[in-house]
Amino acid sequence: MTPAIRLLERDAIPHEVLQYTHDSKVAAYGEEAVAALGLAPDSVFKTLLAQLDDGRLVVALVPVMATLDLKGLAKTAGARKARMADPALAERTTGYVVGGISPLGQRKRLPTFVDDSALTLSSLHVSGGRRGLEICLAPMALIALLEATTAPLARA
Repeated sequence: MTPAIRLLERDAIPHEVLQYTHDSKVAAYGEEAVAALGLAPDSVFKTLLAQLDDGRLVVALVPVMATLDLKGLAKTAGARKARMADPALAERTTGYVVGGISPLGQRKRLPTFVDDSALTLSSLHVSGGRRGLEICLAPMALIALLEATTAPLARA
């Protein structure tokens, strides 16, 4: 059981855990989850860490088939610029490995921003805390639990 699942169970948040066998040759983790589990691509969100120009780290969730709009994230977070965080820093900060970083149960709680397309979904999928593990839950439950801000963060 991962910290993400423990958090959901502790807080009695309705969720479903989905598993698949991760292929170590695949680096497009979210796209792999879509294919392996037969999920709608717009319902699977990747968890990305970005570093703002003032040094703060933030979490951004966008659909796996989209790209994070770093300018939009920076503006929403009250900064001038943002860049993707170094993968080693992301792993140390969250306690998860790249490709399995969950927005839930991270070692250090960070400000979190979710693409507003999540608000149109009845359920979404995020990493469960390791490669090959997805969690399905209601977007509003995720947003409330993370005290996340929603904004248009995805670019096609």
